[in-house]
Amino acid sequence: MTTLFFDLDGTVSNNFQGISRCLNFALEQLGLRQLTDLEVLPFVGPPFRESLPRAFPGIDTEAALKLYRERYATSGWLENSLYDGMAHAISTLHSQGFAIALCTSKPRVFAERIIEHFDLAPYFKGVHGPELDGKFDRKTELLAHLVEHYKVAPENALMIGDRDKDVEAALHVGAHSLGVLWGFGSRKELLEAGAKHIVDRPDELVHTIASIA
Repeated sequence: MTTLFFDLDGTVSNNFQGISRCLNFALEQLGLRQLTDLEVLPFVGPPFRESLPRAFPGIDTEAALKLYRERYATSGWLENSLYDGMAHAISTLHSQGFAIALCTSKPRVFAERIIEHFDLAPYFKGVHGPELDGKFDRKTELLAHLVEHYKVAPENALMIGDRDKDVEAALHVGAHSLGVLWGFGSRKELLEAGAKHIVDRPDELVHTIASIA
């Protein structure tokens, strides 16, 4: 194992408050009902261009995205906290010689800002996510691009994340996957997606990755 791809929301940091407030702001502006925290959960991870029309048939998705991003760009990205132990785990893995990159469904422009805000940028070879126009919205496409971009053999790559989409992306490109349980997915979700390795706490990351490598 040489290269680690980390998801962001629900894996490195908890941005649920920001996501929830920005999503409900957009819905309110469009005259739609507000969502409870439980109803917001399915929106954390998958692209909004997929999840919004499923939840609100007929919604003007691009208008909702524009409103969401207006609030997110000013305050939503700051309604965020680093999971305890993540900075130590990432710095330790970096010191052990792993190449580390971010592979998130959050737009790249916001992901870069968040990684810099938490002083994690020195540990990452790159921060990657969809462009605002929707390019690389699907994590399978993004991870496939990154495996090629970093010239890493899929069997030497590990995707680390909290949702089924992270596991499915890894399987799609032939990489290893590691599910985490401190985010927004469940053990059942990760296992059903095909995860072979799952950890409960950030302090288990270094040891578990060493065992996979």
